[in-house]
Amino acid sequence: MNDTPHAEDRTMQDTTAKPADHPSVKHGKVGVLLVNLGTPDGTDYTSMRRYLKEFLTDKRVIEWPRIAWYPILFGIVLNTRPGKVGKAYETIWNKERNESFLRTYTRSQAELMAKALSDYSEVVVDWAMRYGQPSIASRMEYLQKAGCERILVFPLYPQYAAATTATVNDKAFEALLKMRWQPALRTVPPYHDDPAYIDALAVSIEKHLATLDWEPERVLTSFHGIPKSYFDKGDPYYCQCQKTARLLRERLGWSKEKLLVTFQSRFGPEEWLQPYTDKTVEKLAQEGIKRIAVINPGFVSDCLETLEEIAEQAAESFLHNGGEKFAHIPCLNDSPEGMAVLEKVVRRELSGWV
Repeated sequence: MNDTPHAEDRTMQDTTAKPADHPSVKHGKVGVLLVNLGTPDGTDYTSMRRYLKEFLTDKRVIEWPRIAWYPILFGIVLNTRPGKVGKAYETIWNKERNESFLRTYTRSQAELMAKALSDYSEVVVDWAMRYGQPSIASRMEYLQKAGCERILVFPLYPQYAAATTATVNDKAFEALLKMRWQPALRTVPPYHDDPAYIDALAVSIEKHLATLDWEPERVLTSFHGIPKSYFDKGDPYYCQCQKTARLLRERLGWSKEKLLVTFQSRFGPEEWLQPYTDKTVEKLAQEGIKRIAVINPGFVSDCLETLEEIAEQAAESFLHNGGEKFAHIPCLNDSPEGMAVLEKVVRRELSGWV
C-alpha cells in the first residue's frame, strides 16, 4: 500500500503542524505576469521626464559607455525631449481613463487572460510595466504574497531583442534578489514564428482590408528598430522579424513586393536596422504608389509608436509626398485573435506547473 499522503492530507498536516501563533501564509498558487514596455503616468513634463529617465538609463536600451551618454542624456535629452514627447502622447492619450492606451490594453489583456485561465483555479494573473508603473518588482511581490510559489513572466514581445525581452527578464530576476522566500521563475521565449500568431496577424489584416473601399498596392510590416551595432553583436531580433514577415507573406499568399519589411523609431546618430519606415513611406509615394497600409507585428498593443508615429506621422508623410490612400492596421490588442495567441503561449509555458 502506498503511504504517500494525498494533497488534501498534506494540506491538513501542514495546518495542524503549525503553532497557534504562526502567521497565515498563502501558498499553492501559480502566477502569470504579463509585462509590457511601459508608459508615463501623464503627459506633463515631470511625468515624461521621470519615465524617459528610467527608460534611457537602461543599459540594455542605450549601450554607450555611461561617461559618454550621461552628459548628453542629462544635459540635453532630459531637458528637451519630455516636452516634445508629452505633446505627442497628448494626441493619442486615452482621455476617458486618463492613461495611455498601452496601459489600457495591457490591463485588459490581463483581465481577459484571467478569465480564459479560469479552469486553472490555482493561477493568478497580473500585469506590470518594465518602465513606469506598476513595476515588475511590485507585482512580483504581490504575487508572492498571494501564495504564488511559481511565477511565469511573459515579456509581451513576439520577437526577442536584448533591449526589450532581456531587460524584462533582468528586472524580474533582480526582484528575486530582494526576496527571502523566492518563487520559482519561468520566462516566456519569443513566439515570432508560432502558427497561431502568424494566423492572427493574417486574419487582422484580412479583416481590416475588408473594411476599406480600396486595395493597398503595398503593405508595410513596420517593426521597432534597434541600432545595427546590436544586431552585429549577435541580437537575433532582425532575423526573427524577417521570419515573421516571411511566414505572414506565405500565409496571405502575397509576393515580396506586396508585403515589405521596414523598421521605425530610430533614435540618436548611429545607424539602425534598415530600411527605415519613414524613408520607405516617402519613397513609395514619390515613386507613384498611391495606396498603402501599415501593420506593426512587433507590437502586442497599440501605443505611441503605432498610433502617433505610424497612424499620424507616416500617414501625413505619405499623403504629403503624393500618396492618396493610407491605412493603419491596428495591433492585435485585446481582440479575440490576439488573446487566443497569448493564451496559447501561456498554457504551453505553464505545462508541468498546473
